[in-house]
Amino acid sequence: MTCKVATAAAANLLLLVLLVLQSAKILLAREDYKDYKVYQVQPQNDEQMQILLNLANKQWELLPTWRNESGIKALVSSQGSGELVKLLAEHHIEHQLLIDDLSPFVRAQRAENLRSKSRYQLPYIDVLGGFYTHEEINTYLDSLPERYPKRAQIRHMGWSYERRALKVLTISNGDGRRNKPVILIDGTVHAREWISPSMALYIIQQLLDNDAENMELLEDYDWVIMPVVNADGYEYTHTDSRYWRKTRKPNDNIECIGTDLNRNFAHEWGHEAGSSSDSCNETYRGARPFDQPESQVLRDLLLSYSGRLSWYLSLHSYGNYFLLPWGYTRDFPDNYYDMLDVATTGAMAIVHATNGIYTAGSTYHVLYATSGDSADYAKAVANATVAMTMELPAGGFSGFDPWVSHIEGIVTESWVGVRAMANDVIRRYPSNHDHK
Repeated sequence: MTCKVATAAAANLLLLVLLVLQSAKILLAREDYKDYKVYQVQPQNDEQMQILLNLANKQWELLPTWRNESGIKALVSSQGSGELVKLLAEHHIEHQLLIDDLSPFVRAQRAENLRSKSRYQLPYIDVLGGFYTHEEINTYLDSLPERYPKRAQIRHMGWSYERRALKVLTISNGDGRRNKPVILIDGTVHAREWISPSMALYIIQQLLDNDAENMELLEDYDWVIMPVVNADGYEYTHTDSRYWRKTRKPNDNIECIGTDLNRNFAHEWGHEAGSSSDSCNETYRGARPFDQPESQVLRDLLLSYSGRLSWYLSLHSYGNYFLLPWGYTRDFPDNYYDMLDVATTGAMAIVHATNGIYTAGSTYHVLYATSGDSADYAKAVANATVAMTMELPAGGFSGFDPWVSHIEGIVTESWVGVRAMANDVIRRYPSNHDHK
């Protein structure tokens, strides 16, 4: 199998979309998704796809990734399913009911996760054996400086809207050298993407617990890792609504809570193509740039390393993509092809190791238009030499909800790519290079 790398508009790129009914009135506390239905929807041409996109922009949430194998999956409440089926029938779009009631699967996944995590006592965790809450992750992070006093440093960077501590871990080789180039990784910008913090934690464990194998990654570079950016939204997916995406800060419209953090950054913020001004939309960009405390913290973290930020990597799910700037325009940054070479290195490492296929290219061309996203900001404002979003592989019923048993396969495969890209960045940009 060969790696597929996109450098221009991918005319034949197909999208897999999860459509979720938006009304906050339907998402009750401790949502167990009783009678929520999953449909398989199969548009046959570009016209039908555009109809679905238009419907989604008005009434549904768009979460694009792959569509080349299984079409579109639509997750809707019992109240919304009749309307969806009617709309599909009116436009002669093929569809099939896959799951009549999602709630048994959601409950089973919750039970599996709690049962698996109970085998370890905090501050110790089994990254491959469970999805941990924000509080549990912070407890683990706080334990690391004591276990690795010369190599691990924790900083409390700020607070979420609901006053959860936002913490950042710096990992070094302990040689005491200051102002090394930096690889900065964040996770959980979108709340429901549970595999994202798992991947961040796995990277931490590889760099600390498996240091003998990975010491060359730390010889001339420091790694800065923030496993959970959207702490409130992430906690909400554990306690109330598993598929919540945004933050939890209220908006002027009291029925629609939260902002998409990945549309809230102040580089090319506010484009209608790539974000929404509707606070009920899942890509709501906020009333103004950085009006979310969580995006402010990530902004400050990025800017604190401006001038020595060699690689910014934001972990998301799902879809097997390496997404590069720019998201807001079809144009490319000056060093786009250098960034593409780094992404291709990761993609090729993965395909050789597992046959996993990743697509690499600019967000605008490979996926869809975005504006105000963190990778564009890191590149344009924080002067990151390489900026990238990694969309991790899918799992579970929607792609966002892998079982505990899926964690190991996803994170170990993904680490192959991350490690290869890190080595390439370190080789290309030695510690004395000009990051601008």
